Amino acid sequence: MLSNDFALDSKSIHKLSSKGLCLERLKEQVDDDLDFSLELWRSQGLDIKKHHGSFYFATRFIPIRDAEFCIVDIETNGSKIDKHQIIEIAAVKVKDGKIIDSYESLVKCKEINPHITEITGINAEDTKDAPNLKKVMYDFKIFLGDSIFVAHDVKFDYRFISLSMQKVGLAPLLNRSLCSLFLAERTIESYRYALSYLNESLNLHPDATHHRAMSDVLTTYELFKLSLKNLDKSVKTVEDVIKFSKEAKRLKRPKFDPLLENNPEN
Repeated sequence: MLSNDFALDSKSIHKLSSKGLCLERLKEQVDDDLDFSLELWRSQGLDIKKHHGSFYFATRFIPIRDAEFCIVDIETNGSKIDKHQIIEIAAVKVKDGKIIDSYESLVKCKEINPHITEITGINAEDTKDAPNLKKVMYDFKIFLGDSIFVAHDVKFDYRFISLSMQKVGLAPLLNRSLCSLFLAERTIESYRYALSYLNESLNLHPDATHHRAMSDVLTTYELFKLSLKNLDKSVKTVEDVIKFSKEAKRLKRPKFDPLLENNPEN
């Protein structure tokens, strides 16, 4: 996933992730000096490398075991970025299957709808001593760096965080992203793929508190490890797994929910 503010068209983005983009085509789409653009993109979490005369996402050459994946979850006081904000964010960095760092924070918020409090357990009073959105977004950007952004149904978290960064004066995210839900659909047979359902059926995180950011991150982490273990052996690099998560055939779902007592197969 890349921000709409990224300068290149979809065809060029595809080439950067696969067979490479030639210098001429890259220069055609960049208004500024190319070296400046490459540095700017790198500061937004996207590293582009030159290799044998063509340009590629650096992740095209990074083996899965050597990559840093940042598993992220946010809680918000609503779904509309123009009206609502992040109230909690959590993330862990994962390398070679192990957590190497973590980040977690509530975000100061003046008003939280009772419905949101009912779902998350977070009320405005809980956030009164928390840092404001600007501080949290700056801190999270430093934590994320150029890691691969991973989330369950990644589009929402990635977009909301990227737009929140722009709200406080930061550039939008350009990090490569990976959806743990899409990956699970292609590596784990399940009746449903909601994180809470997968947690219950697979016993990923027995002490989970659903709709709290770090708890959902740790559940996603266990799911992510399981998905990677089930990957086809031909999937070797970061770009391989991103492509696999989008294009590989989804596994066939069971006809009946194995968690239901009236399941005829139980």
